[in-house]
Amino acid sequence: MKTEQAVLRARALGKCIPAFNCPHIPMVKPIAQAIADENSVAMIQVARVEWEKFEAESPERIAEEYSKYRVEGHTLLHLDHVPVIDEDYLKVDYMKLISRALKAGYESVMIDGSRLELEENIKVTAEAAMLAHEFGVPIEAELGAVMGHENKEMPPYEEIFASKMGFTRLDEARRFAAESKCNWLSVAVGNIHGQVAEAVRNQKKPKARIDIEHVAALYNAAGIPLVLHGGSGIGHDSVLNAIEAGVTKINVGTEVRQCYEAALGEKQGDIIYAQEKVYQKTRDYIKNYLFNSDLADEFREL
Repeated sequence: MKTEQAVLRARALGKCIPAFNCPHIPMVKPIAQAIADENSVAMIQVARVEWEKFEAESPERIAEEYSKYRVEGHTLLHLDHVPVIDEDYLKVDYMKLISRALKAGYESVMIDGSRLELEENIKVTAEAAMLAHEFGVPIEAELGAVMGHENKEMPPYEEIFASKMGFTRLDEARRFAAESKCNWLSVAVGNIHGQVAEAVRNQKKPKARIDIEHVAALYNAAGIPLVLHGGSGIGHDSVLNAIEAGVTKINVGTEVRQCYEAALGEKQGDIIYAQEKVYQKTRDYIKNYLFNSDLADEFREL
């Protein structure tokens, strides 16, 4: 199954492909099994921060684990956030990391230049897109400020939403999509990332909501599938309405990670028990939150 075709097919159906982050290697197996058992289609993904600050080890290590448990017709492997400037405001050798992932067999990749000015974000994204497309792989980019990863205190959520702080601008989205040649665009529309600083990573995320009118306007402006980062903790109605308005991929990290870590704490490092909890959490999310059970039936010809 080609990832780009799958995403476009989901958009045509008015559906959404979830993408589950794996900051701990044992999470890969239960997530892959849950996706298959729901007869759904979803991505298993890892971000740079998850091998730098959690226990994913490396993009190659996640790819190796994924190769053991991938299920044809159901699972896809995606490289999540590779920042140009990271959450500690340090420069990253982003092209080297993307190249490593492509050589390891990732079926889609992401570059995050959202901490740059527009011109520079377009430039670095176009550079990464050229490399990804040489491998026949689609690329995701980010425009706007989806908050949460930065190692600093965020303003109150209601202040962020009311002021549209960091929201992706329509004029910039139109230009960015045309000039960067990205395939999908991660946007800021009220969503927030799970925080990664050690002092706050176990805290419950604020319940976020989405500016649906802004999503629809961005989709019309950009003309490509939109991605919603920070899927954990968003109100159910907001998610479903955002999908209808143009969101075609939604990232789920905090909710499943905290489930795994809490289970390890409950049973003194019992990985099998933690995997069972992750398996059920993933199935519940697909079935009861996204209504994506049986999505694979729509993708048979891909």
